[in-house]
Amino acid sequence: MDNVDLSGAKVLLVDDNPTNLTVLWRALEGEAYEVMVATSGPQALQLVRSERPDLILLDVMMPNMDGFETCRRLQEDDATRDIPVIFITARDDTEALVEGLRVGGRDFVVKPFRTDEVLARTRTHLERARLAQTLADRNRELEEKNAQLQREIDRRRRLTTERDRLVDRVTLLSEREDERWGAGRLLGDSPVMRDILDQITRLQQSGGTISVLITGESGTGKELIARGIHAGSGRAGGPFVPVNCSAVPAELAESLFFGHCRGAFTGADRDRAGYFELADGGTLFLDEVGDMPLELQAKLLRALDDGVITPVGAQDRTVDVRILAATNADLQQRITGGTFRQDLYFRLARYSVEAPPLRQRRQDIAVLTEHFLNICAREMGRATPALSPAALQALEAYPFPGNVRELRNIVERALIESGGGEIRPGHLHLLAVEATTGEATQTTLVENEKRHIQRALELAGWVIEGDNGAAQRLDINPGTLRSRMRKLGIERPR
Repeated sequence: MDNVDLSGAKVLLVDDNPTNLTVLWRALEGEAYEVMVATSGPQALQLVRSERPDLILLDVMMPNMDGFETCRRLQEDDATRDIPVIFITARDDTEALVEGLRVGGRDFVVKPFRTDEVLARTRTHLERARLAQTLADRNRELEEKNAQLQREIDRRRRLTTERDRLVDRVTLLSEREDERWGAGRLLGDSPVMRDILDQITRLQQSGGTISVLITGESGTGKELIARGIHAGSGRAGGPFVPVNCSAVPAELAESLFFGHCRGAFTGADRDRAGYFELADGGTLFLDEVGDMPLELQAKLLRALDDGVITPVGAQDRTVDVRILAATNADLQQRITGGTFRQDLYFRLARYSVEAPPLRQRRQDIAVLTEHFLNICAREMGRATPALSPAALQALEAYPFPGNVRELRNIVERALIESGGGEIRPGHLHLLAVEATTGEATQTTLVENEKRHIQRALELAGWVIEGDNGAAQRLDINPGTLRSRMRKLGIERPR
C-alpha cells in the first residue's frame, strides 16, 4: 500500500476547538491533502453533501449535535455512507468505543492526540478507502465486460436461432423447388448434357472453394446446376442459400447481404444475419448477378477475397462461403457499359459453365417430357397419361424460347386439358415462333416472351404474387417478373 498516491485527497476536520483545528490543519496540509473545516455537526453535513470528502476527522463532544449523531446521519444517506469516519475524543472508555462503532465510525484517536498518530491513522484509512474504490471500479468494469460478453453471447444465440430458422425455411423451399422441378432439367443423354454433367462432377471434387459463374438463357436450369455442384461437394452438409440479385432493393442490399445489428439504423429492431452468415459453411447462390447494384459490387469484393464481412453497425466477421453465380446477361457488355465491375467478374468466373438452351439438345426433349409428365401427374393425384407420337414430334420441332421451364409449363397445361387422357398436339399450347435467323430471331423471341408473360398474367387475373399468381405460373421470382414487365413494356389494361 506504500505505492498508493494520496496527494489531493480531501479530508474534512470537524471540531469546535480552534486550537485542535489549527494543529490538525497544519499537519494534514504537510501531507499534501486538501483540508476542509467545519465547526459543528450541521455545518459538516452540509459541507459533506457539496464537497464529498474522502475521510472525516470528527470530534465527539460538540454542542447541539455531537459527533455520534453526525456520524449516524451520514450513515443514513447512501451518498455519504461509505466515507470513513475517525472519531477524535477525550473518552477512551468501552461504552464510548462501542457507541462510536455502532453509529458507523471506523477508528478512534484519543485526546490529547499525537500528530504522527493522527497522520498514520488518516493515511491507513485513506489507503483502504482508495483501494476499496479501485476494487469497486474494477468490479464495475468486469461487470460491464461480463454484461457486454453476455449481450454478445445472447446476440450470437439469437443470430444462430435466426440463422437456423431461415436455413430451415430456405431448405424447405429448396426441397419444394427440387420436388417441383426435380433433376429433370439436367436429364438427357445429348453430348452437350454429358459435358455439363462432367463439369459438375469436376467442380464437386474441386474442394468446394472455387467460385463458379453459370451463364445461359432464362429457363435453362442454371440454379439446378448450382444445386448439383453444391450437393455433391464437401459443403453438402451446409446450407444452400439462393438470392435473386434483381429482386434486392439497392437501399437494403448491404444489410441483406452482410446483416446488421440492433439500432444500426431506423427500423433495425433486432440483430439480423445477412445472406453471407446464413450461408456460412455452405454455398451462396447469386442468381441474376448481372443485376446487382454497382455500389454493392465493391463491397462484395472483400468478402470474396478474404471471407470477411462487416454487418451494418457491427464489427468485422469471418465467414466460410462458396460463391456460385448465374446470369442470362452479357456481362462483358455490361462491363464495357460501366454497370458491372471487371474485377468482380474475374473473381466470380474462376470457372465458367454455360447452360445450353433446349433447342441445342433436342434429343433430350422426350426424356424431359416424360419426367415432367410423371411429376405433374403425381402433383395432381392422377395416373401418368401417354404422349402421342404426333405430340412428341411437335415438341421436338419447337424451338422453346423459354427453354426447360417453358417445357414444364406446356406439359402441365397439356395434362390439365387432356383430362388425364392421351396428350395430343391439340393439348399443346406452343407459341408461334418464326423460323428465322439473325437479328429477326432476337426480335421474335422478345415478342414471344412478351406474349408468354401476358398470357400468364391474364390467366392469373394480373395477380403477380401468391399461389397461382403469374410469377408462380411462370416459375420465376416476382421481382424478376416485374423487372421483365418493365423492360417489355407490359402494363395492366385499364
